[in-house]
Amino acid sequence: MAVKQEDPKRSRARLIGNIMLLVGAGLLMINIFLPNLFGPQIPRVPYSFFINQIESHEISKVFIGQDLITYQVKGKTPEVPGDVLATTPIFDLKLPELLEQNAVEFAAAPVQKSGWFGTLLSWVIPPLIFVGIFQLFNRGGGAPGGLQIGKSKAKVYVEGDSPKVLFADVAGVDEAKAELVEIVEFLKTPEKYTRIGAKIPKGVLLVGPPGTGKTLMAKAVAGEAGVPFFSISGSEFIELFVGVGSSRVRDLFDQAKKQSPCIVFIDELDAIGKSRSSGGFYGGNDEREQTLNQLLTEMDGFGVDGTTVIVLAATNRPEVLDAALLRPGRFDRQVLVDRPDKSGREAILKIHAAKVVLDPSTDLKVIATRTSGFAGADLANLVNEATLLAARAGRDTVKTEDFAEAIERVVAGLEKKSRVLNEKEKKIVAYHEVGHALVGALASGSGKVEKISIVPRGMAALGYTLQLPTEDRFLLSKEELESQIATLLGGRSAEELIFGSITTGASNDLQRATDLAAQMVTSYGMSKVLGPLAYQQSKGDFLGGQSASRTVSPATAEAIDKEIKDIVESAHERALAILKLNLGLLETISEKLLEAEVIEGTNLDDLLAQVKAPDLAAV
Repeated sequence: MAVKQEDPKRSRARLIGNIMLLVGAGLLMINIFLPNLFGPQIPRVPYSFFINQIESHEISKVFIGQDLITYQVKGKTPEVPGDVLATTPIFDLKLPELLEQNAVEFAAAPVQKSGWFGTLLSWVIPPLIFVGIFQLFNRGGGAPGGLQIGKSKAKVYVEGDSPKVLFADVAGVDEAKAELVEIVEFLKTPEKYTRIGAKIPKGVLLVGPPGTGKTLMAKAVAGEAGVPFFSISGSEFIELFVGVGSSRVRDLFDQAKKQSPCIVFIDELDAIGKSRSSGGFYGGNDEREQTLNQLLTEMDGFGVDGTTVIVLAATNRPEVLDAALLRPGRFDRQVLVDRPDKSGREAILKIHAAKVVLDPSTDLKVIATRTSGFAGADLANLVNEATLLAARAGRDTVKTEDFAEAIERVVAGLEKKSRVLNEKEKKIVAYHEVGHALVGALASGSGKVEKISIVPRGMAALGYTLQLPTEDRFLLSKEELESQIATLLGGRSAEELIFGSITTGASNDLQRATDLAAQMVTSYGMSKVLGPLAYQQSKGDFLGGQSASRTVSPATAEAIDKEIKDIVESAHERALAILKLNLGLLETISEKLLEAEVIEGTNLDDLLAQVKAPDLAAV
């Protein structure tokens, strides 16, 4: 699609405003500098020279002004040829007395009256400058330097020769795509729906986590429909001056109605659509609310004048949007663009991998299985990282091991081979990571242990145990969650068992284990003592923010803390029981890990196959 050309009328108005501004500035300069350039130039002398002339009786008349003293000498002198001289005044209270003593006539400097030309300029210049600046501030088209007050900053795309996004370029969100196909069909063949009295939704809100392709979906709708596409971010409505946001909303929809049928896409709608009931301070919030009110008004007025304008919007914070935006008649539909499942991830990988040279042995289905929870943007980054790794290694194709390394870089961070551990720390890290692996090998619902490494990665990880899912899971049982907590505590338990002490290396494990136990008690109702009650207010935040806690009594808060502690301690005892039963295997794998630094593949599978499960009833 190509960017729409600027309106000639708007360009002509901007040119006129610039000319008026330049003319006014030029006249102002003439009024200021012309008299000084062409008027009489009076020689200036030092103030001390002026005083000496008074005392020598060389001065006949003095005119005292606020910024200048001019005086007339009685006769010409060899040093200063001329009859009238000037000097810069200083604060001298004795000057009048000195003039009287020497019989010098003095008076205040006469007021200089400007001529008819100066009077004319003083009346002409201010209006010209005001009109020019007003035209400059209100110019449109995105010209550099203009503030574009009141004009929409939306980019307008029309059908052109440049590549356009189609539904074939979007994968992994088939349900959301099916919802938007109807919008495209209405824009292409509206009579199919109108002849039986159907009305197309006025607005469609795309919601979902970041990176799932909401903006890409909107571009695909425009590309398939072949209609003008107005794209703008919610933050671009708000500017320095009050009232600009609502003015830009009006201008955007005025332009859209002239291009009907068309699509208006507002990205990051939560920037202007936050709930008005949340309160706040005056000023900035007042301006945002005015912008929101104008948006509500404009969306209510669609269709009354025969125009077809469909509003698409995207946000990853639907919980903060104002209820008036979400009612039928404005954003009639909310389309969830969620993270893709296994088949969706495979389809997305195929789209991105089509642009790189894959090795024939590379199986994208295996990579899709190992990337559970990845969004579309994550998968695009994964393919690019794998391609960079292959190029760095000097290969002409991208292999499966490149994707495996790329997954580790995304999940665990970049290898820090320069971070050298001493022998004691390396031994502690080795037993810590093997402890995770042994307990994780018996845990259900946690995925398969793929790799154990004591090579530092990321900012803080001195080693890591890589567990990757073998399938997509949407439900987890209480037993599976307890197994995950036990796996998290496996490293700390191994340190206690082998060294008889604990280190700071388990801080992140403890945090994650405590959070998971807290969710079991407060969100999932998995406590026999507290019963099936939720003590967290879930807000459906796609950005992963923590839910607010409900107000509970001190006794209930104490019971919640005790239940969380009991769950974590029980998991800790379970991890210790597994490691005690497999103590020999713990030492064997740890010694091999200290030698090789990394254990993976069939070697790791054969070792973990020897893990024995304890009698959990006795734990």
